[in-house]
Amino acid sequence: MRDAVTNLIQNYDIAGRYFDRNAIDSLKSYFESGTSRVKAAAMINSNAAAIVKQAGLALFDELPELIRPGGNAYTTRRYAACLRDMDYYLRYATYALVAGSMDVLDERVLQGLRETYNSLGVPIGSTVRGIQIMKDIAKGQVAEAGISDTSFVDEPFDYMTRELSEKDI
Repeated sequence: MRDAVTNLIQNYDIAGRYFDRNAIDSLKSYFESGTSRVKAAAMINSNAAAIVKQAGLALFDELPELIRPGGNAYTTRRYAACLRDMDYYLRYATYALVAGSMDVLDERVLQGLRETYNSLGVPIGSTVRGIQIMKDIAKGQVAEAGISDTSFVDEPFDYMTRELSEKDI
């Protein structure tokens, strides 16, 4: 797993180049937002269970067919698995948030997830919607914690939804 700094260094090293103004600006931006990233991740971590619970309730309110007989979250076991997966996405989103890199999401979450969900009959659309609901809740809580620029909170959640969403071939 790499972070924003190691990604930048690796890219310039592979190209055999010294850092230019763009690289320095990128590093400066990453370090300037570092305290906010760590505070946001700590806030999300301390409220993770509540965020997942609230997002689950909102998701099932919005898509009640998921918890009806025949729905993908119908049994207690499936309902619990859905909330477990949401917690998993939230946890890895905070890792990516602190790292300033989406590599951890590719390596630990997204690789093969679409194929696994398709083979199990798990609806990707509702998964994507659940991730977006968690983003909105987390972003609101981060803003309430006094962090004014919460745009970096969008990055890992939007990345996961983009990668999971259906793609044109």
